[in-house]
Amino acid sequence: MARVRLSVAERREELLRVAVEQIEARGVAAVRIADIASALGVSNALVLYHFSTKEKLVAEAFAYAAESDLAHLRRLLGRRTTALRRLRAAVRWYAPTGQAKGWRLWIEGWAACLREPALREVAAALDQQWKAALTRVIAEGAAAGEFPCPDPGGAAWRLTAFLDGLAVQMTSYAGSLSRAAMLEWADAALARELGLPSLDAPEPSPKA
Repeated sequence: MARVRLSVAERREELLRVAVEQIEARGVAAVRIADIASALGVSNALVLYHFSTKEKLVAEAFAYAAESDLAHLRRLLGRRTTALRRLRAAVRWYAPTGQAKGWRLWIEGWAACLREPALREVAAALDQQWKAALTRVIAEGAAAGEFPCPDPGGAAWRLTAFLDGLAVQMTSYAGSLSRAAMLEWADAALARELGLPSLDAPEPSPKA
């Protein structure tokens, strides 16, 4: 049966989707242009026509995989409720046992960043977007008097670093920590960064 002819945009998206699948299965270092081409039944030349090098394809595939999660994070943080509730929902979703991005892909990306400048640039920009989104809501909650956090930017950095570290442990050593314990630690880390005794205490009324 003849293969359906795709537009340039459709073909690029198809290649990026399959590249993500192959990276997750094989790892950044091992995946080849030939693996992606073979999975789609196309030539290596076609893949290279859209992405001139493996490094560029990997970098764009990483961005492709992360963008939908960034969009979801923004939706969570944009809800019409208190900053504390939005932050707690975002942290629980972002945490290693939540529904956020494939942590295996991110860990593969971090390792490859040490050697691949194109991927490092993309990953750093995406990471800054995560931190900036959290920083804005922490600052908003502090300004409204919901919690006494004097350094929203620092809090966002420390919080994401803690969750990223948990993700490495949970992904590398599956079963080493229960979901209940991980969520308890994530809640405790958020409370600590916001200057609250716990997340289960009654929420203070925002400033008039």
